[in-house]
Amino acid sequence: MIPRIHQQGSNTLGLLHYLYGRGTHEEHVDPHLVASFDGMAPDPGRDPSVTKKDLQHLLDQPLSLLGPGQRPGKHVWHCSVRAAPGDPILSDGQWAEIARRMVAATGIDPGDGAGCRWAAVRHAEDHIHIIATLVREDGRRPDHHRSGKRAQAEARLIEAEYGLHRVTPGDGTAAQRPTSAERHKAERQGRERTVREELRETVRRAVAGAATEAEFFDRLKAAGLLVRTSVLPSGDLRGYTVAMPGDRNKDGEPVFYAGSTLAPDLSLPRIRDRFNTAAVASAPGSTGRQDHRAAQQPAPSAARRTATHAAWAALLVVDHGDDGAAAAQIAATGEVLDALAKTSALHTRQQLREAAWAFERASRSHTRAEFRHSQQLRRAARGLVHSGPALGRGEDGATTAMLIDTLFFLALAAAHWHAQRHHAQQAAAARQAAEHLRAAYQAAAAQPLGALYQRGRHLARPLLQRQTAVLREAAPELAEQILTEPGWYALAATLADAEAAGHDPTALLADAAGRRELDTADSVSDVLVWRLRRTADLPADTSHAVTDAHTAQYSANRAWQQAPGRSGARRGRP
Repeated sequence: MIPRIHQQGSNTLGLLHYLYGRGTHEEHVDPHLVASFDGMAPDPGRDPSVTKKDLQHLLDQPLSLLGPGQRPGKHVWHCSVRAAPGDPILSDGQWAEIARRMVAATGIDPGDGAGCRWAAVRHAEDHIHIIATLVREDGRRPDHHRSGKRAQAEARLIEAEYGLHRVTPGDGTAAQRPTSAERHKAERQGRERTVREELRETVRRAVAGAATEAEFFDRLKAAGLLVRTSVLPSGDLRGYTVAMPGDRNKDGEPVFYAGSTLAPDLSLPRIRDRFNTAAVASAPGSTGRQDHRAAQQPAPSAARRTATHAAWAALLVVDHGDDGAAAAQIAATGEVLDALAKTSALHTRQQLREAAWAFERASRSHTRAEFRHSQQLRRAARGLVHSGPALGRGEDGATTAMLIDTLFFLALAAAHWHAQRHHAQQAAAARQAAEHLRAAYQAAAAQPLGALYQRGRHLARPLLQRQTAVLREAAPELAEQILTEPGWYALAATLADAEAAGHDPTALLADAAGRRELDTADSVSDVLVWRLRRTADLPADTSHAVTDAHTAQYSANRAWQQAPGRSGARRGRP
């Protein structure tokens, strides 16, 4: 349940006209009163003999108690209370009780017999509006300080008592929600998301790895957005607004949104905080002249491998670094996810886009991000953008799986970091992003792991026995579990590759197994395959001749190994 305190106004009748009207897009259905300060207020929605002027006169009567110059300039208090999608439809009686609790909790009508006059109007199944006059019956002003936080606290109690969806407490850093008018407009136009949400996603992708303001604005225009900038008297840019082509108001003019209204971190000053031109411009895909338009295009596989190394380094900072550095790494992780979703192959694109969309909420908190600590990760995002779209198979498909594997752990680390600091919404968002990364990983990893699985199955028996001995020596506490996993054959092939490349497979495996916990893994062998291939700089894809049948066999074996009731099945891992 989401209560929202709107900006105070001075026109009671004007607000009543809106509440009892058809809505900006005729979305208001059967407007009527469900509760009022005395339970007897006239209802212009159900009683044809009553006018909105009658209700306005009743609500504003306490203003007459004040002498000239004593009336508040903005005396209209307005609060909307909306149920979450999926909640059951509440009755008028239930909404009436919710309205009474809200005005009591916020100090509008605390129950002392002399509170403000108010009325609650319902014009849709899922929400009500409460209008009140900010003068009490005794002529005093109400104590409604911090009414927004008080309404949120009461909403959490109502959710528990009514069995409604439990909204995670916020901290004021969330992006502004689309208005009901914006949602109805999107429905009419057949859009999956509102224009505000689509713009936020597009702007975030333009920020990902950008080194300068010029590059950022060029990306916005290349994405097809209409862009306006405002300039200070000094000639410096003050801010920007963006609009979606074709999104127009009733006068036929484009509807522009300021970056700060899309999300708090998309204002121009906050975007500038990310820029460290010397560091970011030296990324793969950038020239020494810092001209992003003349940038060299790295191979997708190279960009993904670079991003994997950067994500692993970021993970260690989130686990062990100070708060400012960790917050910067988490914010930059959002840039990598945006860049990866933009350049991903079709079979992973939707899940990666959903992961980036969810993680957007996890990328902001009140902890100040020290972006100088996250330039390696921002360079990685820049490299992904400049590498262009990746194919779904081959080395770039395999390195995509390797990168997603690391990003999954990074998302879980971000969730843990936020949870420790009681950032409930951010922690929930990071966990949601991890679930989408899990699904994307499974789609991306099936082919390359299927190839390794087939190679491991066909290793000469003495070589397979030698790799088994390496496993038992390097990770004795994990050996029995790994040997029951279908991924063991992929790990055995990787150990053989490492040995052929001149590495000590025992030392390499011991280091990979000890670098970070594996308790969240349901396929420890998968994790170790990617850690070894990253650390030893081995090709991620080892066979271009793998068939769909090989991929299907590996996937089927892995699904069987993870089935409920299997002793090796674990949760929390791609």
